[in-house]
Amino acid sequence: MKIVMLGAPGAGKGTQAKMIAAKYDIPHVSTGDIFRANIKNGTELGKEAKSYMDKGALVPDELTVRILLDRVAQDDCAKGYVLDGFPRTIPQAEVLDAELIKLNDKIDFAINVDVPDENIVRRMSGRRSCPSCGATYHIVHIPPKQEGVCDKCGAALVQRDDDKEETVKNRLKVYHEQTQPLIDFYEKKGVLKNVDGTVDSEEVFAAIVNILD
Repeated sequence: MKIVMLGAPGAGKGTQAKMIAAKYDIPHVSTGDIFRANIKNGTELGKEAKSYMDKGALVPDELTVRILLDRVAQDDCAKGYVLDGFPRTIPQAEVLDAELIKLNDKIDFAINVDVPDENIVRRMSGRRSCPSCGATYHIVHIPPKQEGVCDKCGAALVQRDDDKEETVKNRLKVYHEQTQPLIDFYEKKGVLKNVDGTVDSEEVFAAIVNILD
C-alpha cells in the first residue's frame, strides 16, 4: 500500500501520516528526514544533496526522487509506505511516477486532508510555544492556565515566525500555486481520496481507515 499525503501546511497531514504508519505497520517517509539521514551518514546521495543546500539552492527534483527511491527500496518498505512532504509539484509527481513504472509499481492512494484556508490561518496563528521547555499551546483550543505563560515551567510563551498570520497566508499562497495542482493530477489517475480535515484528528483518521480498508 503506497500512499501520498496531500494537504495545505497546517492541515494535519503529518499527524495523519504517522497514525497511518503505526496502524498499518508501514514506514512514514518524510523527505526532510531522508535528506538529514543521508547527509548525516555521508552517503553519495547525501553529499550530492548537501552540495546544493550549501549554496542555498533547491535540490533538483531528479535527485530528490533518487534519494526517495533509495529509501523506499529498503526492506521495511516492502509492504508499502506513507509519503509525507513529497511530491510537492507536478514535475516531482511525474518523475516519481515514471520511476515507479520502471519498477512495475505505482501510488495506490493520494489522500487529501482538506481544510479551508481561513481554518488554517486560525489554527496556525493561534499556536504558542515555550522557548524554554518546548511545550505547545493554542490560544483557543489548548490555552495555558495563565495567558502568555507556560503551565510547565513558567516561561513566557512566544509565537513562532512560521505561525504569524502573514507567514501562514504566504505559505498558503505558495501551496495553492505549486502543490494544489497535484490534487487534479492524482484525481485523473483515479487514486485521489478527499477527507474533511476540519473535524477532530481521530475522526479524520477514522475516515482515512475507512478508505484504506
